[in-house]
Amino acid sequence: MANVMAVKRLGYNDHGPVHAKIIAGSALEIFSLLTDAVEPSSVMNGICDYEDARLIVLLGAYLHDVGNAIHRIDHEKTGALLASNLLDRVLLDIYDDDPGLAYRVKSEVLHTLYSSDDSIPCLSVEAGVVTVADGTDMAGGRSRVPFLSGKNDIHAISAQAINKVTIVKGDMKPVSIQVFMDNPAGIFQIEEVTGKKIRSSGIGELVEVTASMNGEEIKTL
Repeated sequence: MANVMAVKRLGYNDHGPVHAKIIAGSALEIFSLLTDAVEPSSVMNGICDYEDARLIVLLGAYLHDVGNAIHRIDHEKTGALLASNLLDRVLLDIYDDDPGLAYRVKSEVLHTLYSSDDSIPCLSVEAGVVTVADGTDMAGGRSRVPFLSGKNDIHAISAQAINKVTIVKGDMKPVSIQVFMDNPAGIFQIEEVTGKKIRSSGIGELVEVTASMNGEEIKTL
């Protein structure tokens, strides 16, 4: 339903299962790259251990756009509401011998959903990881459906300009997001989507972004 509202009715880029899987993979990669640089907030605050923190990132990334099934406006709030019962079922099954831990992990996952919008500051490393990861799904395939349906605004055109995004260990910072494009229109995605996500993530000082076109670096964040 998220794509019914986002893509079919609003003409937005993909916010469905494919996007969720991409973001989940990217979030886990970012989380891994940050291992030696920063302690997960849930671990630092004595809520759970490192593997539980990875689960928080995975669930938060996979569910972060579920609120779009109701409406794009305030989707981060409706997403937290929709995910609540699902998380009860999933986490009580995983932590069947420790319902208190299940509740604490659930709270952390819901925080990642609520703060995934760039207007809301992330208060945990895990939420920041999910938010940054959300800003990395900007390659052309994500805008294919709205673009082929005739939508040619800057969001669709700039996404079409981006060929590939990779996440690797950086030279200056732990995480390097490398964007490869064939048209400078892709800069819009970096500045207006990825950049805003990084600024609200709380882990911006640990992430660098480079954009290249035809083998030449044209933009850094």
